Amino acid sequence: MRHPGAAARGPSRLARLRKQPERGSVTLELVLAFPLVLLLILLVAQFTMFYFGSEAAHTAASQAVAVARAQDATSGTGQTQGQQILDQVAGGTLPQRSITVARGAAEATADVTGTVQSLIPGFHLHVSAHASAPIEAWTKN
Repeated sequence: MRHPGAAARGPSRLARLRKQPERGSVTLELVLAFPLVLLLILLVAQFTMFYFGSEAAHTAASQAVAVARAQDATSGTGQTQGQQILDQVAGGTLPQRSITVARGAAEATADVTGTVQSLIPGFHLHVSAHASAPIEAWTKN
């Protein structure tokens, strides 16, 4: 039932909402879409960090092998060089990282492993790189 003064005030609130059925839908869409857009942005940033960490690991492994394969070098010199490269290039991208350099009679190898800094809780990406090269040896002609 309408009140006696309702005709003078205009249409009721329910009648106005019936004429504008999508009122407030933008707010609802934004509330639903914003977390998905934010997750998408974080995923792009996370995979960018993964790519950067992977490149840093490959660079450190190849530089460590380049030093360790030189004549009269040791696996320790390669290890030191690889660790310096990781410290300079990877920085905070690979907070948990390790490098192992081995020098045999004919080949030097380096393995780098690490975990990429996580931007999304519970989402951990691991990187690894391997490099190997023959030991340099001087021969008389």
